[in-house]
Amino acid sequence: MSNPTVTVPIREALRYAQGRAERLARTQQLEIGEDLFVRIAPGGRKFLLFCLDGEPDRSAAEGVAAALGLRNPAYGWHQGATLRSLTVIEEGAADVPEAAGADDGDS
Repeated sequence: MSNPTVTVPIREALRYAQGRAERLARTQQLEIGEDLFVRIAPGGRKFLLFCLDGEPDRSAAEGVAAALGLRNPAYGWHQGATLRSLTVIEEGAADVPEAAGADDGDS
């Protein structure tokens, strides 16, 4: 028998990943929708939002920023080797380097 399915509200999953990013100083990645992913950077105060096919909408980034409790987030774009990601960083957030071995979300 398999374990029962547990439904977790997306806000709760995002906050859990944010806490892990802060605690472990490692990027946390979640699939938050059909072809929609978020990579929360170490420190938990910035993230990338990306799709494998297409580009994410700013409204989705605004929702994630609100769920994470980011204050005065700045929005921009990052062009990787294969993906264009929407970047979000909290105003005044320290620039925390990625953990060793982490990639830039282009794989």
